[in-house]
Amino acid sequence: MKKWLRTLTMTAAAVVALTACGASEEPETTTDEATPSEEPAGESEDFKVSMVTDVGGIDDKSFNQSAWEGLSAFGQEKGLEEGTDYRYLQSATMDDFESNLRTLVREESDLVWGIGFLMEDAVRTIAEQNEDGQLAIVDTVVLDAEGNPYENIANVTFKEHEGSFLVGVIAGLQTEGNKVGFIGGVESELIKKFENGFKAGVKAVNPDAEILTQYAESFNDATRGQQIANNMYGQGADIIYHAAGGAGNGLFTEAINRARNGEAVWAIGVDRDQHEEGLYGEESVTLTSMVKRVDTAVYLVSERTMNGDFPGGEILEYGLEEDAVGIAPTTDNVTEEALAAVEDYKAQIQAGEISVPQTDDEYEEYLSSL
Repeated sequence: MKKWLRTLTMTAAAVVALTACGASEEPETTTDEATPSEEPAGESEDFKVSMVTDVGGIDDKSFNQSAWEGLSAFGQEKGLEEGTDYRYLQSATMDDFESNLRTLVREESDLVWGIGFLMEDAVRTIAEQNEDGQLAIVDTVVLDAEGNPYENIANVTFKEHEGSFLVGVIAGLQTEGNKVGFIGGVESELIKKFENGFKAGVKAVNPDAEILTQYAESFNDATRGQQIANNMYGQGADIIYHAAGGAGNGLFTEAINRARNGEAVWAIGVDRDQHEEGLYGEESVTLTSMVKRVDTAVYLVSERTMNGDFPGGEILEYGLEEDAVGIAPTTDNVTEEALAAVEDYKAQIQAGEISVPQTDDEYEEYLSSL
């Protein structure tokens, strides 16, 4: 765990402008670099950290699972006891978010994580009701009525569009039918970053490729995900990228079924290396995955908090520069040409030569620049 953690530095940048009419100041911009200490500077024996999942749960094979893996690794390395010093509560529905967060705060956890942007309102409510509580949220920024971050919330975000661009490059180069697809979970500003980054990467290397897009309007309905994948493959797409959490599991089911029948189709995973999700026999339908190191962020912020450096009020953003997004280490099905192109485009993005689009408008501007 420590080996790969040493490779990551953490950059905090306040990136959200004020939205309230009467506001005259922007959230404070901070820059901080940190790596996990070899020995914890804080007292671990009295430290408690916990998390609330969204409806995907810790076995969603996506970002909830990644978050729990990061928290578990933190707890184990710091000598904490699972169930007492670190634990999770799983949400069956969105109605559980607030009550689960409240339960953990009342148990006097030193840090309570809310996993996923869908938890924004619940985290805001609990933070306002418990000013002495320390909370962290993944994938969104929680602001007050004046557009300022809360001092008792650490906001963890990622540059998903950058990593999605890279898997788009792979898809654009390796499609045989010149048609690929994107399946989103619930349409939102966050998932649009995945979609537009992916489409930009495809078009960068294959301007003539057709890109199909559809949202499942769910992050846990695998049946719906499979239906959409079936439709896209039926229309001629041979590579589909998903950013749909548990709903994306249906993509792998459909791809495996078709591969067993001799079809040459691929799936691109998200958030963690989903090579195993695509296994059938000794083969895998997983072309690659866009890895988002939620586990790393959870570990680092938990460690900072244990060491007395809770980043409340900060907006922490992780991207290619921090090695927090990118393609999965499993590259068995990726061509050498595509891997070389990924490295080339990664360097261009890091150098500021390519600005990867996040919104639909930015994507249209990007297309006009090609």
